[in-house]
Amino acid sequence: MTGNDAIHANGDHSVNGGTSDIAITNHGSDWYFAVCAVMFVSTIAFAGLSFTKPRPHRIFHYITASITMVAAIAYFTMGADLGETGIKPEFMRSNPKVAGNLREIFYVRYIDWVITTPLLLMDLLLTAGLPWPTILYTVLIDEIMIITGLIGALVTSSYKWGYFTFGCVAFLWVAWTVTWTARKHAAAIGPDVSRTYLICGVWTIFLWFLYPIAWGLSEGGNVIAPDSEAVFYGILDLMAKPVFGALLLWGHRGIDPARLGLHIRDYDDPISNSAYDGTEKHTNGANNGINNGVNNGVTAGATTTGAEV
Repeated sequence: MTGNDAIHANGDHSVNGGTSDIAITNHGSDWYFAVCAVMFVSTIAFAGLSFTKPRPHRIFHYITASITMVAAIAYFTMGADLGETGIKPEFMRSNPKVAGNLREIFYVRYIDWVITTPLLLMDLLLTAGLPWPTILYTVLIDEIMIITGLIGALVTSSYKWGYFTFGCVAFLWVAWTVTWTARKHAAAIGPDVSRTYLICGVWTIFLWFLYPIAWGLSEGGNVIAPDSEAVFYGILDLMAKPVFGALLLWGHRGIDPARLGLHIRDYDDPISNSAYDGTEKHTNGANNGINNGVNNGVTAGATTTGAEV
């Protein structure tokens, strides 16, 4: 029985005709596989917990399980030393742990983030009951944050810090939406929703503030070894995904999604006129003042005229 042979089996860090000499060791590979296992078990747990809820109430379980499922695949890929390429670091270091000509960059990490961070924001912003246009715009800004981080990681010159700056500005916009706009919406729904949102929102933004530091020390500045990078990002992802998911689902245990504006109908639910009535009432609420004023004026005028005649 041999040990972890993933690095050797997948080319010993050789990609596109180059070999990364600043790369993970078997220790880093083992760590990535360990995080993969935690993500996989979390996915099973979150998906399993969804069966304790009626189908129309499972949206947050599905989103949260999807986050850890994607992350599990990404960490399996990194543990196998795949989904990476070698990039010449801007800063050549004398420290033997980060000395070399090519640093291993895992682009699969950004593929993970470009899928999972919008899902994390969906978990949060749906909890706050934010309008869909605000949610979609925030997700777009988040995508800009991740993609600029990827581009910066793949750039070999100092221009990488320009993309880093773009990403940080985008993050500040996302942080503002989460900590201010969405917080006010959650507070307006009720104390239980506000409490759940505050716990998960503050937890998420605190952790997300640490990601640029990890980027600057690894892909950006070539300061820490790839094994240390693996531990740094791995701990952050464990806190931001499985732990976040557990906190969120615990907070949602007594919250009806309908209170958040999520009216989801199951296939065996009877179709009533309540949905149509609600629409009509909403429309009438907006138009009654005008319609009634016009109609009453015309009707009254016609009646008065008729009476005089």
